[in-house]
Amino acid sequence: MSVVVITGSTRGTGFGLAREFLQHGHNVMVSGRTQSAVDAAVSSLSKDARTARIFDLPCGVTDRAQVQALWDGAAKEFGVVEYWINNAGFIHSYKKITDLPSEEFQKIIQVNVTGVINGTQVASIGMGDQPDGGWIYNMEGFGSDGMTRPGLALYGTTKRAVTYFTGSAIKEFKGSKIKIGYLNPAIVMTDLGMGDTKKLPKEERRKKRFLMLIRDTIEDVTADLVARVLSNTDHGKRIAWMTKLELLGRVLASPFIKRDPMTPAGY
Repeated sequence: MSVVVITGSTRGTGFGLAREFLQHGHNVMVSGRTQSAVDAAVSSLSKDARTARIFDLPCGVTDRAQVQALWDGAAKEFGVVEYWINNAGFIHSYKKITDLPSEEFQKIIQVNVTGVINGTQVASIGMGDQPDGGWIYNMEGFGSDGMTRPGLALYGTTKRAVTYFTGSAIKEFKGSKIKIGYLNPAIVMTDLGMGDTKKLPKEERRKKRFLMLIRDTIEDVTADLVARVLSNTDHGKRIAWMTKLELLGRVLASPFIKRDPMTPAGY
């Protein structure tokens, strides 16, 4: 039974990961920006805990002191932390660079980049004091592979930065008891809201159709990622739900798949 700390685990992919680890019998530290959010998440996750334990602390990942408090809380509660997942992230509204408000611009950089750096620093120092070290995984996203798309420039930039930072960390910790890896959930149902697609302009509707085509459910994605995290023994491993080749295959096969790509029910 391992101990897993997941930042930004009160909803979305982080919540799904927490649920899967609990169902596998592992103890989980749930965190989010507010106490009310973590309380609600723990209440919802309690049925999945079975023999595992859940602990929670609010944590704003942009504040290094709060990230340190998250580590200290987990270490005090469980004694050791085997896995630390830097999942907390923020995606801006679908806008051009010139239309992004300054506060949104700053927030996404702080959460998606500074937050990952804070988490990696704190966890690696803490794991360095543990006899068996530990595993740190950083969450990739759209843009990590260099792909670009109008309207997602800043988000993609931050995820590209996360990939670069993680790659550098992998080299720095090579041969040590601290293992670093990438997690990539591709695009899941919670990342971008569909809204009322019938009211969207034709081009925007086409983009939404494409996103829905390549999306998958939280349950499917997180179940696969957690199983592979738990079985992984390789430092520097990229654990991705969907490769570029698999994405291409889905796009090519789309005309033959009988489902409605505009609704989650199609998945």
